[in-house]
Amino acid sequence: MTELLDGKALGLQIKDEIANEVRRLTAEGKRAPHLAAVIVGTDGASMTYVASKEKSSHEVGFTSSVYRMPESTTEHQLLESIEFLNNDPDIDGFIVQLPLPKHIDEQKIINAISPDKDVDGFTPINIGRMVLGEDCFVPATPMGICTLLKRYGIETTGKHCVVIGRSNIVGTPVANLLSRKGFDCTVTMCHSKTQNLAELTRQADILVVAIGKPEFVTADMVKPGAVVVDVGIHRVPDETKKSGYRIIGDVKHSEVDALCSWVTPVPGGVGPLTIVSLLENTLKAYKRHNG
Repeated sequence: MTELLDGKALGLQIKDEIANEVRRLTAEGKRAPHLAAVIVGTDGASMTYVASKEKSSHEVGFTSSVYRMPESTTEHQLLESIEFLNNDPDIDGFIVQLPLPKHIDEQKIINAISPDKDVDGFTPINIGRMVLGEDCFVPATPMGICTLLKRYGIETTGKHCVVIGRSNIVGTPVANLLSRKGFDCTVTMCHSKTQNLAELTRQADILVVAIGKPEFVTADMVKPGAVVVDVGIHRVPDETKKSGYRIIGDVKHSEVDALCSWVTPVPGGVGPLTIVSLLENTLKAYKRHNG
C-alpha cells in the first residue's frame, strides 16, 4: 500500500517546534528572529510565495518584513537595498525572491547577499560549504526533501537515488546532499539531455523529480516499490475548480502513485517543507548572530 510523505502535516509539526523555541527565547527577554523578503515587480507566483512566507513567519512568532519594489527598479537600486539589509543588525536573514526582471543580473544580486544572512542558501560561499560538507545554510527545497526522508524514516543507506533535474536551486544540491554521510545514497543525476532516461529511472529506489515539466514521469519510468519525491508545481486550467485551475506536479500521479511505497502529494508534499526550511535557516542565523 502506498503511503504519503505528507509535507503539510510534517510542516505543521516542525512549525510548532520552532514556535516553542521562539516563545522560550522571548520569555527570556530576547527579541524574536527577523526574516525579510525583497520582491521586485508583481509576478503572481512570487507574490503568493512571499505572502506564504510572511504568514508562516508570523505563525512561529518571527518578525517579518517585506520590501516590495517596482518592476522598474534598477540593478543599482536593488544592490543598495541588499547592502542596507546586510548591515541591519535587527534582520537575521533575508531572501530576494526569484525570478527578477530581465534587466537585472540574478547572479550578481545573489553574490551581493551576505553569506551570514543568506537563508535561501544560494550564495557561492554557502553552496561551496555545502559541497565540502561544512556547516552552511542549505537551499530550502533540497533541505525540505532531506527533512521529509529523514523524519519519515525512509531508508537511504546504499540506496540508488536518481535525480531528474540539475538546477542550482534543487537538482544539483539535493544530489550532493543525498550522496553524503548520513544519507549515503548512490546518486545518478539526469536531465533533459540524458539518453535512455527511463532505463535509469526504473533503477531508482528513490526518485526525485525536479525537471519542471508537467506530469513528465509516467508509470513506465518507475520501479515498483520506489520512493517518489515530486518537486514540480504547475497551474493548469480546470473549469471544475472555483479558482479556475488545479495544481499538478512533474509526476503523473494518476499512473505512478499505485506503484510507490512512498510518494509526495502535489500540492502538500515538498512545498510546505521548503518554507519550513527557510524558517529553520532563519532561526539558525538568529542563533549565530546572538551567540
